[in-house]
Amino acid sequence: MKMTRKSRVSPFVKQCFVTAAVGSNIIGHGCALGFPAILLPQLLAPDSEIPISKTAASWLTSVLGVTQLIGSFITPSIMDRFGRRVAHLAVTMPALIGWFTTIMATRFEPLLVGRILHGFSIGMLSPLRSVLIGEYASPKNRGAFLTTVSLTQAFGIMFVHILGSFISWQQTALVCVFFSFFSLVMTLYCPESPSWLVTKGKYEECRDVFRWLRGDDEEEELEEMIHARQEFEKAKATQMIGRKPNPVKSAIKTIKKREFHKPIILMMHAFVMVQFAGGTTMVAYTTTVITLIMGPGVNPHFWMMFLDTQRFISNTIAVFVINKVKRRTMMFLTGGLCVVSQLAIASYTYLRKEGLLTYDAVWIPALLINVQFFTVATGMLPLPNVISGEVFPLEYRSIGGSISLATMSASFFVVLKTFLGLVESVGIYGTYTIYAALLTYCLLVISILLPETKGKTLQQIEDEFRGRPLAPREIEEKMVFQSCPVLTYKRNMSSRNLSTALLH
Repeated sequence: MKMTRKSRVSPFVKQCFVTAAVGSNIIGHGCALGFPAILLPQLLAPDSEIPISKTAASWLTSVLGVTQLIGSFITPSIMDRFGRRVAHLAVTMPALIGWFTTIMATRFEPLLVGRILHGFSIGMLSPLRSVLIGEYASPKNRGAFLTTVSLTQAFGIMFVHILGSFISWQQTALVCVFFSFFSLVMTLYCPESPSWLVTKGKYEECRDVFRWLRGDDEEEELEEMIHARQEFEKAKATQMIGRKPNPVKSAIKTIKKREFHKPIILMMHAFVMVQFAGGTTMVAYTTTVITLIMGPGVNPHFWMMFLDTQRFISNTIAVFVINKVKRRTMMFLTGGLCVVSQLAIASYTYLRKEGLLTYDAVWIPALLINVQFFTVATGMLPLPNVISGEVFPLEYRSIGGSISLATMSASFFVVLKTFLGLVESVGIYGTYTIYAALLTYCLLVISILLPETKGKTLQQIEDEFRGRPLAPREIEEKMVFQSCPVLTYKRNMSSRNLSTALLH
């Protein structure tokens, strides 16, 4: 792909364009996440053209948790072998087919197929989106562009909820398909990632694309990237292959390391906490939850739009607040407030059901829901994503990220699959009490395992998990690890691909 160095369009605008191609896809995924809140009330209505049971309804929401996990393991091989651009094009196809299948559906099965395809697309984009932005964007713009991942998904959820409040679910799906279509068209006009081109030895094409994206002011990073790859290839060709260690013994030795198992236990509880904080159920069952908490007399669509707007604003605030406040302070302040709000909602709904309230007004449940939403959007949801990028040592970052993703997907499935059944058996007050108990347990575990990470180096954080500094022998092993050209190249490439977990 030959590109001229001279252009009237600034590098920043070009980087905005490739980021917008990713963002448009993420908005479509946000629409898919929020779509059940529009779809299910219409399907569960007595006069529905496609009558379904509550069990079937729970499958339409929860199946994404399974398929997005499968999808996340498909993309890495595609983007490594065929390139980031081809992988991004591949991501849009299940989303497009899923929307068209949904639009044409006349019974439950096609709707389920559409949801399965959306889950695949969401999962496929999960490991790719931050790689795309990280490799295309300049370091000075990368942080700002990466924040658009959570904001665009929040916008997609808000958009589908607002749109679906005025038109049918079929018409809503027809509008939502355009986000994936726009992403497909924009991706066709995007270049291949310079980082991928350099891995294939296409150095001149890499220079062409890099200068088209970044201009001529970042030549040092370009040449450093090419030089690192060349050294990597030389080292790989000449590296002596010694006796391979016993994989079982190596695995047992690794698991016993505190700096390995403590961060994994920590992040497993953190991502379970995210799903039971209430944001996940509110996205998928928004009108149902609002009606259960605020009563049948309110307009659930108005409050759905209000809460989505609050969520979007709170997500934006979180970007700035998290950089100012200590991680533990933020975690336990928002987590504790979330537990209190859930218990308050449980108490309020129980007392109202039993007729024990001496005073009642719509502002009481409205305030409680807004407090819960605020805690989720500002702390409970974004903080685990931030902390996961800080607590895993480099050697275990890949497996740590995979286990975190699996935990998040599994808990996402469990929460959405069981919510309607829980409400039917123990009521909304019982459901929220169970969620509050689980949140309290997770916060207790996190309080034991989580060190303060803000302002600390990754080595200092690793030492805290280990409980001691590195021994001389371990320092020597680490120096060998860091000085190996093969591992150095992989580490540098990994550091460019910042990750952001799914927003639910």
